[in-house]
Amino acid sequence: HVQLVESGGDSVQGGGSPRLSCAASGDTYSSYCMGWFRQAPGKEREGVAAIDSDGRTNYGDSVKGRFTLSKDNTENTLFLQMTSLKPEDTAMYYCAAQGASGLLFRLLGLQPKTYTVWGQGTQVTVS
Repeated sequence: HVQLVESGGDSVQGGGSPRLSCAASGDTYSSYCMGWFRQAPGKEREGVAAIDSDGRTNYGDSVKGRFTLSKDNTENTLFLQMTSLKPEDTAMYYCAAQGASGLLFRLLGLQPKTYTVWGQGTQVTVS
């Protein structure tokens, strides 16, 4: 089983650029399809960015061009570099693993319910 631990969340002003990290441990081979998701109070969890085993990335429309997803396979760590933050980006950000692959990734990679392993989340507040 793989475990995920997020870090890097903070309270920042609009236009800030924090970087979130997700460290995977345990059975990291099972974490080759991973993603970042976020959930604000009273709203459904939404996909932010995802990456499959081939390194293909997929971004939500609301963050495309502002956020960048990357993965360090040696360190088994997933990163989310956020720039040009807006108040609407305020949410709890979650790292997830064991998502869909291939065609299913392209179609459902940003759907939270397709992932089976989740971290505890890290709060990002933009003012």
